[in-house]
Amino acid sequence: MGSSKLHSSIPSNLLKPAICQPGFTLIELIVVIIIIGLLAAIVAPRMFGKVEKSRQKAAQAQIELFGAALDSFRLDVGKYPTTAEGLESLQKRPSGIEKWDGPYLKKEIPLDPWAHRYVYTAPGSHGDYDIVSYGADGAPGGEGENQDIVSWKGLE
Repeated sequence: MGSSKLHSSIPSNLLKPAICQPGFTLIELIVVIIIIGLLAAIVAPRMFGKVEKSRQKAAQAQIELFGAALDSFRLDVGKYPTTAEGLESLQKRPSGIEKWDGPYLKKEIPLDPWAHRYVYTAPGSHGDYDIVSYGADGAPGGEGENQDIVSWKGLE
């Protein structure tokens, strides 16, 4: 009589053997981790390539915006800022310039997408002014992500 009362008070899921409980084996988990690793190895390089191309396009767009602001500066003042006056003259009136009607940019002069300063030269070697971002390496020349982004031609 006492043994039947004992069995009725024990929950039925504790009476089942531990082998029957569902779950993943170590082999299944390893296979899933390997598949995820392979997918990451295939997708990641393609995504990083797109990030770098978008940085180059962002630098080119910023250079074009500088060009529009420089043209507005020239219309008001009669000349482009000198190399010494730099792109900062689009934000703050250079000394000795009376007809300045800026600021010609709504925000501060940004760094390029690789956190380097744009190089402004006037008069430039390729026109009235040159604006250059030296790319990821911050040095003249280079290919791929190190390619220079310049004001006198678009991305190739």
